[in-house]
Parts: sequence; structure tokens; C-alpha cells
Amino acid sequence: MSASPPRFERAGAEDEYSASLVSMSKISTESNERLAQPSISEPPDLFQPNVHALHSPPSGFHSQVIWLTDELLFSFQRCSRRAYLDRYGDLDQCDAPSDYLLKLRQDSLAHRREILQDAIIHEADYPRSNWVAGAETTLNLMRQGVERITRGVLVTEYRHGVMLVSCPDLLVRQPGESIFGDWMYVPTDIRLGKRPKLDYQVMAAFHAYVLAAVQGAWCDTSWLMLRQRGPYAVDLVDLVPRMEEILYACAEMLLTEREPEVFIAHNRCDLCHWYSFCYGLATGDSQGDRFANRHLSLIPGVTPSRYVYLKQLQITTLEALAATPPRELEMLPGFGPSVAQKLVHQAQASLSRQAVLNPLLPHTALESLVHHRKLPTAQVELYFDIESAPEQNVVYLHGVLVVDRERGQTAFHALLAETPEDEQVAWSQLLELFWRYPDAPIFHFCPYEVQTVRHLGEEFGVPAEAVEHLLTRFVDLHDWVTQVALLPVESYALKAIARWLGFNWRDADASGAQSIFWYAQWLQTGDRAFLEAILRYNEDDCRATYRVKDWLVEFVESKMQERQTLQSQQQ
Repeated sequence: MSASPPRFERAGAEDEYSASLVSMSKISTESNERLAQPSISEPPDLFQPNVHALHSPPSGFHSQVIWLTDELLFSFQRCSRRAYLDRYGDLDQCDAPSDYLLKLRQDSLAHRREILQDAIIHEADYPRSNWVAGAETTLNLMRQGVERITRGVLVTEYRHGVMLVSCPDLLVRQPGESIFGDWMYVPTDIRLGKRPKLDYQVMAAFHAYVLAAVQGAWCDTSWLMLRQRGPYAVDLVDLVPRMEEILYACAEMLLTEREPEVFIAHNRCDLCHWYSFCYGLATGDSQGDRFANRHLSLIPGVTPSRYVYLKQLQITTLEALAATPPRELEMLPGFGPSVAQKLVHQAQASLSRQAVLNPLLPHTALESLVHHRKLPTAQVELYFDIESAPEQNVVYLHGVLVVDRERGQTAFHALLAETPEDEQVAWSQLLELFWRYPDAPIFHFCPYEVQTVRHLGEEFGVPAEAVEHLLTRFVDLHDWVTQVALLPVESYALKAIARWLGFNWRDADASGAQSIFWYAQWLQTGDRAFLEAILRYNEDDCRATYRVKDWLVEFVESKMQERQTLQSQQQ
């Protein structure tokens, strides 16, 4: 593109735009002159406004128009395969949305309504997904110079039969020069997130990009309206080039109809509506052998970037990776000796379906672990798990399983905030329980519990030295397991490890996300069945942590015994 969006001074910009959106008062000409640098009047050279393209198919080798929407581009950023399947896949193979995902959608709509509720806004009225009708309606409103437009549709031709469709949540009129006259429009996306994530900013740049083609001029910026944070100005100079690369790659994929290879990344894939379909391919279900054909993305440590280099070496199967000498991988970018050894041994553990000792763990470290005062069995042990709703910024449950080994008894304590206002009461009850057993180690899984205890201590006025003293009793079992062993699991999450050990949750579909949904339903309906489901899930998490800890002790002691036996034989 020959013209780039201008930089502008942001000092005060958010306050001005907040006034425009929240109070919906007109931004004054003086404010815009103070905030903006001279406007760039020419839209990108790559395309020009093409209203006629709405009435006839674009030129190109495709007889059918490909509508590249902002929603499709957003999916492509996170997973190119998801975008491909959304366009060309069999929708009958999609998963139904989870309760948690439905909750997020409802929360997002509620947030949008809250932002727009006091506004005088013109709504573009058109049949759902009829982009031609939506674009014509939006253009008519823009020509009239209305102050604000919601449900607007911006459409322009891209290349080879690809039409770009931008649907910003809001278009706000401001002074400037455009094909409409002495006014122009600025796009806004309303997002549920609390921070301006990169993928949000890329989409804001996309809205500005298409809008520039439609109105014949670049706006000075594109805006995000974030929950709690409010308005955020996106730097188009930085974001438009990045967005253009993503846009080109997405269009190329759609034009060539080249299906991206499956790659399972649980942190990205678990909520996707194509998860079951892709997971079936990755595990080899479609070939009738669930184990032999497993995709390497199911091996912990095989990241997308590392997989690229493994493919270049034609290492694409579990057997091939398990048989590869680590030295052949050490020099690859993003590997190194430790990663290379761990990946190969991880593949060997998965192939044998047995836990193996981490080859990087020194013998002295294993001995230290055996004699560590917290890991071996104690008379009384506490197993701790938290349930929270980050969107509401509330910790609503502290679950503690008290294990009295001397008496052979266990007792689960659910310290519950039935309303967000009860959060401090539940926190005080947790501290009281912890100090009731002053010598008991507190086992948890992953750092979240430590981070949350620090945060709550600060929020509710507990002296920092008291919190840090309490945290000396905390033992992160995830850290210990990953130091000591390589397991035949797809991830080192609690569920994957505990289920490999034979532990099952009473509610098979329970998860942290489902717990958040249940808590929201409890607050909305008052049905205590939702609270009971949360308590069952949290107790099972605590008992799963207890099971992992006992296994770890047994595993470490058995490996120590093996080493001692081997040393005796060598002597």
C-alpha cells in the first residue's frame, strides 16, 4: 500500500473518545484538531472503493464470490485450519458450543448493550449475513452523515473473487475529508476482554483498512472498547502491515482451498467447535488405529515451530521421533540439548505407554527429592484447589482436602463465596483452616494457587510477610512431576495425568470453564444444584492432586531403589 495510516498523539485521546462513546456527546472540532495529525486522504492502492462490485461478481478465476469476513479472519489468526473448515468444512461435524462458550457470547452481547444503551444510534437494517444488503444500507447512512451507525457492513473487493467484509460494532462520524463530504467515519470494536490483545488490535486494523476503501480516506485510528479499561486507540502504523500479511495468507488459503494440517494445541483448541473432528484425525481414529497414527502435536513439547523442523527431517511419527538420536535435533532452532533429549524420551514414554525418569534429572537431585521434607508422606497433608471467575474478578471457592494419614481419614472443606460479596469471608475461613494445621504441607497443582493467595492477601490487607511465610508450605506438584518424570500423556495438566493414573471425575464433562458457567447460573437462578456441581468438581480436583502426589512418591522411591540395586550389582 502506498499510503499508511498517520501517527497521532495519544495524550488525551482516550478521554475524548470515551466521552464520544460513553456519554455519546459529539467530539468537538477543536478536540480533533488537537489530537490528529494531517489525514491521509487516499485509501490503500491494493483496492479502491467498488460499490458496483456489490451488484456483480468480481473478476477472477472463481465463479463464486468468497466472502472473507472479519470473523473468518479473526479465526484465521488463532488457527488457519479453523478458518478453512468454517469456509469449506462439513458443518454437521461441528461440536455444539459448550455452556461456557455460550456464557461468553451472552456476556459479550450484554457488554455491547451496556456500552450502546444510552446512545442515539442508527442501526443498519438488513437480513442476517446478507452482506450486499448490509453494505448498501450502511453506505446510505454514511452518505446521509448520521452520527453513529451500529450493525454496519463495509464491503470491498480484494483480489481474485475475494470480497472483504468488515462489521465493526460502531461507526462514529468525525470531521474530515472523504468521498461523502467534510466528514468521515472511525470504527470501533467492543470487546469483552480487559486488555488489548494482539488479535483484537489486528481486527481493529482490518476494520480501518476496509473502511478506508469504502470512504476513500484513512481514519486516524481504530478503537477498541474494552471491559473495565474503556477505550483503547490502536496504532494503525504498526498494526496495518501485520494485518496485511495475515489477510494475504488467509485469502491465499481460501483461494487455493488448501486444507491446513491438523495440529492440536489444547490451550487453543479446547473451545473450538471443530475440536472433536480435528482430534479424531490427530489420534488416528479415522484410520482405525488410535495409537499408531497419533499426530506429533499430541506429544508435549512439540510446538508448531518445532514441528516445522521435525517435518523437514521427515520425523512425522511417534516411532520416528522415539528412534531419533537427540544429537540430531540439538542444533535445530528452538531445540538445544535439553529440549532434544526431553522430546525424544517423551516420545519413548508415549510409545511404551509407561512413565520414565527424566534423563535430565541428576542423581543428587533425585536423592534430594526423596529426602525433601515436604514430598514424603506427612502425618497431615492439605490438598488445595481454587475456583474463580476471572471475568468477574472473583474467587468463589477454596477447596481443601485434609488427609490425616495417621488416622486414615480424609475430610473435604469447601470455603465458598455464595455471592461475590462473600469473597473475603471465604478467604478468612481459608486462612483459619490453614493455620489450624500449622505444620501440614499444602499441595496444589500449577502456580495459580500461589499467585491467587498473594493477590488476595494484598487485596484483603494481610501483611506480606505473613503471606510469604504461609507460602513456604506450598508444594507445586506440577513442578515436581515435570522435573522428575516423562509420562505417556498428551499434556501435563492435572486431568490428563490423573486420568492416566485411573482417576475419574464424577461429572465427566466438568472443567474450570464449566465451573464458571455453573457459578453464573447459581447467581442467576438460585438453584443450589449448580453449587453442588461446583463442589463435586472441586473436591475431585483436590482428590486427583492427592492421587498424583501418592503416585509421585511411589515412582521416586521405586527409581531410587532401582538405582541402588544397579549400584550394588556393579560393585
